[in-house]
Amino acid sequence: MTITEQRHIGESEAPGTAEAILRQAREAVPFLRERAADIEAGRRLPEDVVALLRRNGVFRAAVSKDRGGPELTSMQQTELIETLATGDVSTAWCAMIGMDSGIYAGYLEDAAVQEFYGDLDTPNSGWIHPQGRAERVPGGYRVSGHWRFGSGSTHCEVLVAGCQVFRDGAPETDPVTGDPVHWRVMVARPRQYEIVDTWYTTGLAGSGSCDYKVTDLFVPEEHSFSFRVPRRTGPLHATPDAILRKMSGVPLGMARAAIDHVRDLAHTRVDRESGTPWTASPRVQTALATAEMELAAARAAVYTSLEEQWAALERGDETTARQRTATALARYHAFRTARSIVSSLFDLVGGSSIYRDRSPLDRWLRDAHTMRQHAVAQDSILELTGQVLLGGESRSPFF
Repeated sequence: MTITEQRHIGESEAPGTAEAILRQAREAVPFLRERAADIEAGRRLPEDVVALLRRNGVFRAAVSKDRGGPELTSMQQTELIETLATGDVSTAWCAMIGMDSGIYAGYLEDAAVQEFYGDLDTPNSGWIHPQGRAERVPGGYRVSGHWRFGSGSTHCEVLVAGCQVFRDGAPETDPVTGDPVHWRVMVARPRQYEIVDTWYTTGLAGSGSCDYKVTDLFVPEEHSFSFRVPRRTGPLHATPDAILRKMSGVPLGMARAAIDHVRDLAHTRVDRESGTPWTASPRVQTALATAEMELAAARAAVYTSLEEQWAALERGDETTARQRTATALARYHAFRTARSIVSSLFDLVGGSSIYRDRSPLDRWLRDAHTMRQHAVAQDSILELTGQVLLGGESRSPFF
């Protein structure tokens, strides 16, 4: 079956409510676990997995209700990604990026929304930070650049690229904020770029996060947007960080899967030296209890901060410095905690952890280290949020 045929099936069958999408995600977990090794080996999502995500409504999760979408809240989006991550981490990562189509549509004019996102199940990809150069010309921009980390670029239908705008060779000032850098996101088709297969990595190997580049691509003005100028209202477009809020679901789901795996394993293991069954071993009991405690705390921080932020945005309130930084700190903490949990469990299981073909702990450990290198999980987040908490101005549009 071709991708086109699978897409049409997905259009007719995709669930339309948060409850149905979350239920189908839970039902898909066993299949994703079976496919995880193949996904990693192929260094991209295979067609049947992409078709599954489309058919199960994952890519439409953030589409607004006025466009016929389910418009999952940030908490529901996070739960969706968390659920998928218990099946396969690379799939969850691509789903997290792919469903940005519903959010990006809220920054575009209606004609552009229909052109790029008329199919509610459109998977998105792209690096949004202003890595490229957009020279202003009549009717739009001439875009050139080389972007990294195009997660899902191997299967996406829309590929975005962040650019700094120039006019007559000089940087253009942001017309809304007066900032010296005018940052716009360019929206185009993946076929308009050259996809560069650089994705030979430690972890998240199945995410197909290739580089992509282009020289002198014309992008019409209406096919670009600024996060400073949303065209839709509501919590998913009130602040630019909506695209980041669901990211915590990936490390939380990965850590959950790792703990469950070792708990199951404990019923079949016996300490070599003492002959003590793992279920009766204080060492194993303590390690698993500690992992559960740490995951519960990290997960609570993610969801409570999202719920408080969402409630404030729904009321139309201006969020406080604490609310703006709480979600960023909880997200950072989730990535850090998940890596710690997986690493501890890897050590607990010992030598059998190292075999790729026998233990998922090897893959999870590599995934944990790779995702921890993302900008949202870097230690610089502590500096930026601390500055805001002490009354300073944020250098990031995301909090």
